[in-house]
Amino acid sequence: MTRLDDATYLDHIRTESARFAAVLAECAPDARVPSCPEWDASDLLWHLGEVQHWWHHVVTTRPAPPESYVEPERPASWAGLRSFFDEWHDRFLTELAAADPAEAAWSWSSNPGHHNIAFTYRRQAHEALIHRLDAELAAGTTSPLPADLATDGVDEVLDVMYGGLPEWGRFDGEPLYVEYRTSDTGRSVWAQLGTFSGTAPDGTVRTGEPDQHVVPAPSVAADVVVTGTADRLDGWLWHRYDATGITIDGDPEVWARAAEVLGQAIE
Repeated sequence: MTRLDDATYLDHIRTESARFAAVLAECAPDARVPSCPEWDASDLLWHLGEVQHWWHHVVTTRPAPPESYVEPERPASWAGLRSFFDEWHDRFLTELAAADPAEAAWSWSSNPGHHNIAFTYRRQAHEALIHRLDAELAAGTTSPLPADLATDGVDEVLDVMYGGLPEWGRFDGEPLYVEYRTSDTGRSVWAQLGTFSGTAPDGTVRTGEPDQHVVPAPSVAADVVVTGTADRLDGWLWHRYDATGITIDGDPEVWARAAEVLGQAIE
């Protein structure tokens, strides 16, 4: 795991959210967001504001599940959306900074180790980072993702966003491995390929679906090595960048299986 310290995550939430708001302040409300085609700039602003409103509730009511959460009403105007974001970003940061990362808190993750405030620190740093990039794409200009957070982001997107395993599911790993290397920061994240099976609570049976999970570096060579700078690799895994600057070396059939997993939509 490439985890950063919690104070660094908190600082990234603050700085990436500030950049997000500053970029959107210069955008037309109806500017399209190419990385989220169904959204315009006002939808993007509302989304991150609502997300931070939600996690403010999670932090302030910890460790209870968010059953008492009341969805906010979306402001009708651009100015109202900006005010809503500013208010709830400040309130969220204040509460999060005062919380001990080790304290128990609700999380949507199926991993019991994620049911704490530390999960919120990390997840919301990456949420702010990727949506800052969305804002820049809407504005027609981008700036590099911070190398430390993007390096951690390669691990986070593969492990948390793609690698969840519900209690009712089973991962059957195969001896097939993909190594994701950040060329500028010298880190690697390994993923093992396999299949997912299980019966969902609603009775839906899922069998042999392509899946992958992050694993410690095995004592074998990778079947596929994917290389790029932390900025390009993180943004590419999040479907925000194209494959410019990404190299993929190894077994094309193994990569086809990995690419099928990575083709799933994430926000």
